[in-house]
Amino acid sequence: MSAAAARAAPPRLELRGISKRYPTVVANDGIDLAVGAGEIHALLGENGAGKSTLMKIVYGVTRPDAGTIKWEGAEVDIASPAEARRLGIGMVFQHFSLFETLTVAENITLALDERTPPAVLAARIREVSQRYGLPVDPHRLVHSMSVGERQRVEIVRCLLQAPKLLIMDEPTSVLTPQAVTRLFETLRRLAAEGCSILYISHKLDEIRALCDRATVLRGGKVTGTAIPAEETADSLARMMIGTELPECRHVAHEPAEVRLQIDGLTLNTYDPFGTSLKDVNLEVHGGEIVGIAGVSGNGQKELLAVLSGETPAPDPNRIRLCGIAVGHDNPAQRRLLGLTFVPEERLGRGAVPPLSLAHNALLTGARRGMVRHGLIQGGVTRAYASSVIERFSVKCGGDRAAAASLSGGNLQKFIVGRETLLEPKVMIVAQPTWGVDVGASMLIRQALIDLRDRGVAVLVISEELDELFMISDRIGVLAEGRLSPLRAAADSNVEQIGIWMSGRFDAA
Repeated sequence: MSAAAARAAPPRLELRGISKRYPTVVANDGIDLAVGAGEIHALLGENGAGKSTLMKIVYGVTRPDAGTIKWEGAEVDIASPAEARRLGIGMVFQHFSLFETLTVAENITLALDERTPPAVLAARIREVSQRYGLPVDPHRLVHSMSVGERQRVEIVRCLLQAPKLLIMDEPTSVLTPQAVTRLFETLRRLAAEGCSILYISHKLDEIRALCDRATVLRGGKVTGTAIPAEETADSLARMMIGTELPECRHVAHEPAEVRLQIDGLTLNTYDPFGTSLKDVNLEVHGGEIVGIAGVSGNGQKELLAVLSGETPAPDPNRIRLCGIAVGHDNPAQRRLLGLTFVPEERLGRGAVPPLSLAHNALLTGARRGMVRHGLIQGGVTRAYASSVIERFSVKCGGDRAAAASLSGGNLQKFIVGRETLLEPKVMIVAQPTWGVDVGASMLIRQALIDLRDRGVAVLVISEELDELFMISDRIGVLAEGRLSPLRAAADSNVEQIGIWMSGRFDAA
């Protein structure tokens, strides 16, 4: 299609007056949006602004209460994801929709509307994943994969359908910088071939580098539009949150005694696709934040499991918590000693989706007066959950709201707040701001810094290098199950960490 023809053609997708109301919130309120053929269109907004709900309406997961949808100029009723796929709409969800006990190929088969012989499908998966720089093994079981690897599966599954409109909800949250670069090359190539892309991200520099236009939502309404390349990250942030972007306050702080110690930990993984830990040594002092960078799948999952107590260490003395050997202690025993833990998977490990926020608070805070003589103290539990909601600005329907009803970013704020207010001695956090908007990211990062200033030992495992440099006192890298030497954040840089991420710890 020529440029003139593209301008004359109707938008590929046009939304008019789309509204969606739930009992406790108006998710979408009269939203208008148009996306042309070959356009990369950003949808911006805070957590809970209505972005994911709007995209689920387009993909047929959710039915709107009012409004019309036009596809290539004709009004359509998208009653299901299958109908959306028939039109040519594909979606990569922020929260993964994968069956953990199935292989990559089996999961992808379930999403395809046509039957494909297993050998042919496996070859297609390999070819597409390699071409787009998102390598996945079609025969690997999903439960053995890290969050970053599962994200690759979601993207590849969508690309196999050759969509006319590709919806991407926080697609780079758990991808490495190199993988993001390859993904952007892919998206630009798809757009050049005429594919339209609706792109949701809280990474404003990505929006500025990739997207042609942006629509901003706040409180379920369209509050503005912009050409990202003509804006700054700060100006886009102001459009999103309506105020100036908050800043983290990280000042020099004298660390105290060692609170968390790993001494020569070697751990063989039973997962054929996992990564064994090799002679890992680490000390985290009270009053400091240690950041661990690394490409997903290099032992992060195994390290988190052995630190939380889900996987026992070979020797109890390999891990010490506040001077006590805990290598054989279970998670509950470690929590009694002052450990709190934020896993990278929000739904399922960080929170139980159908339970209320109050009951999710009870799961890790039962010993703080929430249970007496074996009975749940409902008032105490609800008060604690309400305090987390208030202090961390969690947008929800109150402490009785189900965890599954929250947006990803708001659920993350709740989980971090729940663990923070338990007044830990040691806190371990994985991917603290995955999928969280720019304002909430700063809130979470400042909460971690405030913990550190109160003498807590904080270990952060993140693939966000900018985040690690913002909050960490010392930084290391996990590569192929080996932990690099730790270096003061002030004495390191992104280039050095990038070299270490390849496993070259001896490079200066």
